[in-house]
Amino acid sequence: MKARILGAVVGISAMLGGALVAGPARASGSYTGRAYVAGDGTMYTDWYDEGVVSVAVHRSSNATCLWQAILWANGFLAKSEIDGIFGDRTDAATRAFQRSRGLSADGSAGRQSWTAAGGVSHTVTASGWANGVYSGREHGFNVRRSDAGNYQFNLGSGWLWASYNSRTCS
Repeated sequence: MKARILGAVVGISAMLGGALVAGPARASGSYTGRAYVAGDGTMYTDWYDEGVVSVAVHRSSNATCLWQAILWANGFLAKSEIDGIFGDRTDAATRAFQRSRGLSADGSAGRQSWTAAGGVSHTVTASGWANGVYSGREHGFNVRRSDAGNYQFNLGSGWLWASYNSRTCS
């Protein structure tokens, strides 16, 4: 009997094509539960509560891509290594970054690592976007925040949403 009920539920779910799962996806492993790197108020202090990116959590995502861009901007990763996949090189670069900031070098970019990365200098607000620049020790890149508080970043080939749940950077 239980097998028949389970089969019916699976069948109905398949017919609906996942329609029972609605609304924006929440990001497990993020401190705020938001699906994007997000903030409000001053852009400089926005990244103090971001979710974890590591070899185990959000390994393949645009949030990981943003973290890799931060590592590149600070001289810990080559720009060619920014691909949105948290692999061995990103782990090693994260550990080096953490050591340079006096943090525990665990290779997991969590709240302390995002905070240590510093913030974004806000340049101008226009057309509903707060625009800014992330300036690392060696490089910088453009970022912007929507009215909803969600971040995008641009490494030279277009704007990407800093999502924990998808990867479009390569």
